[in-house]
Parts: sequence; C-alpha cells; structure tokens
Amino acid sequence: MQQVSVRSFRPQDAKQWDSYVDNHPSGSFFHLTGWITVINEVFGHKPHYLVATQHEQIVGVLPLVQQKSMLFGHSLVSTPFCVYGGVIANDDEIRHALEQAAYDKGVALGVDYVELRDKEPTESTSVWQTHSNHATFFAEIPEDPEQILTSIKRKQRAVIRHSQKNSLSWSNDNDFSQCYDLYAESVRNLGTPVFSKKLFKTLLDVFPESSETLVIKDAQGEPVSSVLSFYYKDEVLPYYGGGNLSARGLKSNDFMYFQLMHLAHQKGKNRFDFGRSKLDSGAYKYKKNWGMKEQPLNYKIALIKATELPNLSPNNPKYKLLIDTWKKLPLPVSKAIGPHISKFLG
Repeated sequence: MQQVSVRSFRPQDAKQWDSYVDNHPSGSFFHLTGWITVINEVFGHKPHYLVATQHEQIVGVLPLVQQKSMLFGHSLVSTPFCVYGGVIANDDEIRHALEQAAYDKGVALGVDYVELRDKEPTESTSVWQTHSNHATFFAEIPEDPEQILTSIKRKQRAVIRHSQKNSLSWSNDNDFSQCYDLYAESVRNLGTPVFSKKLFKTLLDVFPESSETLVIKDAQGEPVSSVLSFYYKDEVLPYYGGGNLSARGLKSNDFMYFQLMHLAHQKGKNRFDFGRSKLDSGAYKYKKNWGMKEQPLNYKIALIKATELPNLSPNNPKYKLLIDTWKKLPLPVSKAIGPHISKFLG
C-alpha cells in the first residue's frame, strides 16, 4: 500500500478538496477552500492549508491560517473567524499525520501556539491539550412547517408569538449593507470591535449559493435586526446576527430566527445550527431558552513558544477597559477603527 504523504495545498487541489469536504461526514462549511479567498482578501492573513494524499487522491485535509499581532500574539489556527475547523481525514492515522504536520509548521513559523477547532472529540498526541469554553447548539427542523413553532421551548414560543404582533416584515434579498450596519451597531453595543463591511460582501461573492442575508424591518419599514447565514449540506447556520436598540422591545431577533427556520425548511434543510457561544454567556443562555440541543466544542491547542494557554475572551480582565470604552464610541468611529483590531480576533 502506498504511504500517505502530507503536503501544502495547491490551487489545483481546490476542486478535489471541496469535493472531499462535501462527502466527508465531518466536513463543514468552514473547511471549504473559499475561506482562503475570504481570509486573505479581507484580513490579509496567510493560509497554510495542508493536504494528505494517497494514490494522488485526497484522504485528509487541514485548513490553517497564520495570524500575527503585537497585541494578540502569533498563532496558527484552523480556522480563524470560523467556529469549526481542524482535521477531517479517512482515519486516525492520517489525522495524526496532519496534526503533526500542523505542529511542525507552527515550529517552523515560530508561532506562540497552534489551535485546532475540532467540533467532535478526537484522540490526539500529548502535545495537544483541550482549550474550549464554548458549546454549539442545534435543532432538527420538523418536516411539517406547522410544527416548527411547537418544536420550540414553551417560553420561547410565547416570545415569538409576541413578536408576530409587532407588524414586523422581512427581506432576504441579500442587502449586505443593511445587514452589516445592524450587525456593526449590535457588536459596538457589546463593546466588541466590528469586522469590515468588505467581509459581508466577500462572503456573498465567494459563496453565492450558500450565503444569504435576512433583514427584519419594523412597522415603519426601518431595519431593526439582521443576520448573515450559511446554508451547507442539510443545515442552516445563522452566523453574523444582531439588532439595534429597538430590537429588544420588538422581539425582532426572535422573529428573525423563527423566520430563518421557515426559510431553511423551504430550501430543503432539516437542521438549524445556532452556532457557538461561550459557556454561561448571555448568548449561551438565550440559545438554551429555545430548547435546542447543546454540544460542547472540542478545541485543542499545542503550545510552541507560549508558556500558557491564550485568553482572548471578552471576560479577560485585561480587556475590560477596552470593552467599556468601545461601547461609548460613536458608531462611525467604531466602524472605522474596528476592522484594524478585529482582524486578529477571529
């Protein structure tokens, strides 16, 4: 039997790589090669994607991206700005070979650490240690659209019914500008630097069949909530979502996610992936209120130059002043400055 070899990704691998991801049970939207374009063009980070081959056929892949910042450190991550990543492979031996290659690449680049954002638990060598304080949430979308509401937890159903009385309307015509503006205001209010508007446009351009915006408007036709979602395989993943100060009273975010379930059903999707949230955070508690299934994430890290695990969490006390200050910034200022910081916070 020919030995498995691991090498760097080449542009001509893209079609076979994406086909491998499409057909692998653990292949996620974030493993697709389109993210090379997104991350390189929007954030300027260097990809170091790895491919395992046997008989000239791909038998494993590992997307990796290098990030380097004086403030936030130097890392090799699979994959920044993505909730899932890590190796997908035909078997554990191939996976271990790719993980070792990632570690070796980290040593060669002189990074502080290598991070693999595995969704499922995997057996690894001793250089890797668990590093995740997040969980993801998901629910099955019923075959009968009339049962979508009843599949949601009772208290959350009441909130959705409340939202339906507020004369809200929706549009999914991919207005990335409206979607971005609402998202930018939402994250500013949380004290988080926002990404560039170019990210939203690039995602829609690179993944035209798999990405879509949904904008919710109030009775006066003013946008109040929005989300940029990804459709892949049998699921929908609402990814960049938020609302303005009117959203809470109107329950427009609740209306939005409920509407998204119906849109996904119409597209033939049967799974709603609510994405990751930090344990015990406000977003984590909000998702639990929907009654969705919780799944701990299994990120892992190999320290190279660093002597301790990184902590880029908003709960880190050293970021408290920055967060409190950011919440007070005028929105145009936060939009102008945010992308220069957030490019290292993926």
